[in-house]
Amino acid sequence: MTPQVIVLNGGSSSGKSGIVRCLQAVLPEPWLAFAIDTFVDQLPASLRDSLAGIGIAPDGEVSVGAEFRRLEAAWRAGVASTARAGARVLVDDVFLGGAGSQDRWRTALDGLDVLWVGVHCASATAAARELTRGDRPPGMAEKQATLVHQGVTYDLEVDTTHTEALDCARTIARTVTGPDGR
Repeated sequence: MTPQVIVLNGGSSSGKSGIVRCLQAVLPEPWLAFAIDTFVDQLPASLRDSLAGIGIAPDGEVSVGAEFRRLEAAWRAGVASTARAGARVLVDDVFLGGAGSQDRWRTALDGLDVLWVGVHCASATAAARELTRGDRPPGMAEKQATLVHQGVTYDLEVDTTHTEALDCARTIARTVTGPDGR
């Protein structure tokens, strides 16, 4: 099976975005990248820090409301349509709902070949990266480090605690292309 979609799930600051950029460089075919952070950035201001939208508490706790879920479902359907139209797709997501989040993606991606990748990172390492980034409230990475993996099943798991994004991407690429790189 050569996947049409690769879904990477991991907590904040776990290294998913870096792996996605490296995958785009090392995979032999072009792959489009879709990230939950980009989706959140596209939301109107009225849905930020809102009960209907997305709220991020000072301690890093994330909550989402009904309107966020509705728009997120439309986004997932659009990502799936892009893959069904013939593009290879990389998804960078944070499964705040663990297995429930994966189930929503499974429904959207039904009929497509998907490679599910868990991106792990020790909570202390992710928290240090979070501080360096400066664009997330302290505590988010630590809260999400294990939460996002609860009940989720993967085809492949990588750990960025001591492994660079490029090496993780090469591991994933070997799973996609086989050992000969084709």
